Amino acid sequence: MISINPNYLKLEANYLFAEIERKVADFKDSQPDARIISLGIGDVSRPLVPAVINALHKAVDEMGHPEHFRGYGPYGGYAFLRDLIMEYDYKAHGIDIHPDEIFVSDGAKSDVGNFQELFSQKSIVAVTDPVYPVYVDSNVLAGRAGEKVDGRWSNIVYLPCTAENDFIPAFPDKTPDMIYLCCPNNPTGTTLSRKALQGWVDYARKNGCIILFDSAYEAFIRDDDVPHSIYELEGAKEVAVEFRSFSKTAGFTGLRCAYVVVPHECKVSDGKGGKVDLAGFWLRRQSTKYNGCPYIVQRAAAATYSEDGQREIKDVIRGYQNNADLLSKALQELGLTVYGGRNAPYLWVKVPNGMDSWGFFHKLLHEAALVCTPGVGFGKSGEGYVRMTSFGSPDDTQDAIKRMRQLAVAGTF
Repeated sequence: MISINPNYLKLEANYLFAEIERKVADFKDSQPDARIISLGIGDVSRPLVPAVINALHKAVDEMGHPEHFRGYGPYGGYAFLRDLIMEYDYKAHGIDIHPDEIFVSDGAKSDVGNFQELFSQKSIVAVTDPVYPVYVDSNVLAGRAGEKVDGRWSNIVYLPCTAENDFIPAFPDKTPDMIYLCCPNNPTGTTLSRKALQGWVDYARKNGCIILFDSAYEAFIRDDDVPHSIYELEGAKEVAVEFRSFSKTAGFTGLRCAYVVVPHECKVSDGKGGKVDLAGFWLRRQSTKYNGCPYIVQRAAAATYSEDGQREIKDVIRGYQNNADLLSKALQELGLTVYGGRNAPYLWVKVPNGMDSWGFFHKLLHEAALVCTPGVGFGKSGEGYVRMTSFGSPDDTQDAIKRMRQLAVAGTF
């Protein structure tokens, strides 16, 4: 009888957010009249902006006419979108990126999870702790992680990010091959300064590492000292691959569009004494396993760069930023310690009274019908924290604050 890939047996039975979804469903069954407010999973609440809707309608109409119908598109994405990405996301910041180094896809989660396929199974992986689970789980499935011992995988290098080190990971004692960095960070909402990130670029160049740089929340950056792209830093194109997404920038969580930048300068060993171009191999991988983001979705993504699109999506982002400011202020007034939220849609909240992460999750759910994400679900260093998001509506954000104040008055914090 055929057997399952043994690496799948190593994973937890449920993905973190699937487990939260199950617990919330159980609560709904027991409290059918409760109005649940989610500050948990990082999904958006505002609808697509008019510029995007108009582009979708136009593209759908095109698909109904023989002279405009599109079938399979270019594996790297349509030129009209890649050119806009080049101009607005890179050249506008003084960065020289070419369209053939940009690869459009259906989401940063897919890209971050799949890119590890390009590297040897023996490659050593480093991740920050706490960490977005996909970075770890995709390498578990690839057979690189080893065995799980006391909450950590034996072959993965962990870089703790805690209040004690200002959430800035220290260089590891064991040199990795692949380094996952997320800035602005999910889950902590914290950032790396230009100087700190330059230090990681220099480290990667010195030690022959590749940085897999997740920049999905770049649109939320407010501080000048936080780079909008890793390629703003000297030498980064030699050692870094950057992942971007329209999900949080333009509300595409249900529409699905993202892109990866793989500079031609970024090369790795072929194991035979030579070097190979990662961009070429990523294109080869995508053309084998993927048929591309739909034409109508790419037209919608292109609309976000129009004058109307830029104005409209920035207005939406400001709304989420305002939610983050309100949440952060209110939680601190309640005596809780809060990190993040300034340059990211996430707040990293220290749980009160010595509770653990899941304990505080259950308290908020069962006593206030509020959903957050237990920090321990992101790694061992996440214990004692929960992640809250600012993606709710303004009314839900205010209601959530009111409910937490009521808990505090009741003395349960």
